[in-house]
Amino acid sequence: MSQRAAWALLGVLLAIVAITLPELGSNPWPFRPPTVDPQGPLAPLVRAAGEEWDVGIARAACFVAALVCAGAGMTLFRPRAWPVWTGVGVVLVVALLLLLPSTLLQVGLRDSTRPWFFTNDSTYQIELGGKLLLDGDDPYGHDYRGSGLERFYPFDGTVSTRVLDREVALRHYAYFPGTVVAAAVWRALPRPFDDFRLFVLLCTLLTFAAALAFRAPLSWRLGVGALLVCNPIAVRSAWFGQNDAPSLLLLVLSFALVTRARYGWAAASLAGAVLLKQFALVALPFLALMLVKKGLDRSELRRAGLVFLAVLAVVVLPFLLWDPGAFWRDTVKYGAGTYRIVGYGLSGILVRLHILADREGSYPFALFAVLIWLPVTVWLLLAQRRAQELWLGAAAFSISILVLMFIGRTFNNYYLVWPMTGGAVAALMASGEARARTGPPGTRADAERAPL
Repeated sequence: MSQRAAWALLGVLLAIVAITLPELGSNPWPFRPPTVDPQGPLAPLVRAAGEEWDVGIARAACFVAALVCAGAGMTLFRPRAWPVWTGVGVVLVVALLLLLPSTLLQVGLRDSTRPWFFTNDSTYQIELGGKLLLDGDDPYGHDYRGSGLERFYPFDGTVSTRVLDREVALRHYAYFPGTVVAAAVWRALPRPFDDFRLFVLLCTLLTFAAALAFRAPLSWRLGVGALLVCNPIAVRSAWFGQNDAPSLLLLVLSFALVTRARYGWAAASLAGAVLLKQFALVALPFLALMLVKKGLDRSELRRAGLVFLAVLAVVVLPFLLWDPGAFWRDTVKYGAGTYRIVGYGLSGILVRLHILADREGSYPFALFAVLIWLPVTVWLLLAQRRAQELWLGAAAFSISILVLMFIGRTFNNYYLVWPMTGGAVAALMASGEARARTGPPGTRADAERAPL
């Protein structure tokens, strides 16, 4: 790794740290547990934080991450190159310093109180879904009142009649079956490490490995990988409990496998991403068109399609056959039309303009999808088909999913991690294609044949 590339990587990391530090640990759920009894392996961390949510430890670790960048920079004042492991190690150390303290403190506080404190309703419900599966019960169509989830929403652990009557999430499981299976497997870990947020954290770190798997220059893989793992949305998602990282990991890996000419594995990885988050389905037509532009014959395309469908079927069909009506109502009907309108997207704008009566009313998402998102996506696919560069497919996916999220009923700020990830993938693929065009003779062929 050249000296210039090492300096560029440290600049990227230091910029991420500077942006992340002021917001790290901010705006948590306002939990009010009656008591906090530090216990378990994370009890010392809970005591060090004063038995409450404290941003001081996480932000101090973030500052240490900046010092790590400075220390690494001191080794570059003499003209020298870094071995690859040094660049990888610096990124991983910075990522762990950003991700671990706040996440472990949340997990420790939860272990010191009750399971409905210091968590997120989405990851808590995913954990409950995994427990139901292990007990032989269907998480779809299940009534989650009485499970403990109802105690999350008042933030003080009490049972509220208003919450029981009005919180629709207590009667629906909106996530695809991959989350249920993952949670069931993760529950094999001892308490408190069976917290699903630690699985989210692990997947966040593994996204760096997925970035390294691209056929692209090393400096680009390290820099973009650092962005994917250390960006403020990814850091917040780990401790706060947003469950996008597992799906994003497999989505990034599927694009990487395309650059490595591992098309069957790319299809399987994309299917896994869809099983963990519905958003990943938007990437399907763009990745499929990439395979067409790669020059695959019909038998190879058919094989990749069958792999994709087989992986989906193995996980989805048992739940679909279990209760097809409940599965449809929870994952499609509920997700598209029942959530309260929140965020700064089109739905929120229409509420502010008084075109929609209130945030609980109906919203014509299907109409907007047909009139806005579908034409935009078709145009992007046509543009991708005409272009010679493969990376434009990842860029088109990024634009398509951004438009879809804007017109959605709910637009959470952290959703922007999806188009950002698409843009990062496009940058990696573009750098790899540029090197293949300008490199020494045989580079293009090597880009197809070289092993991981």
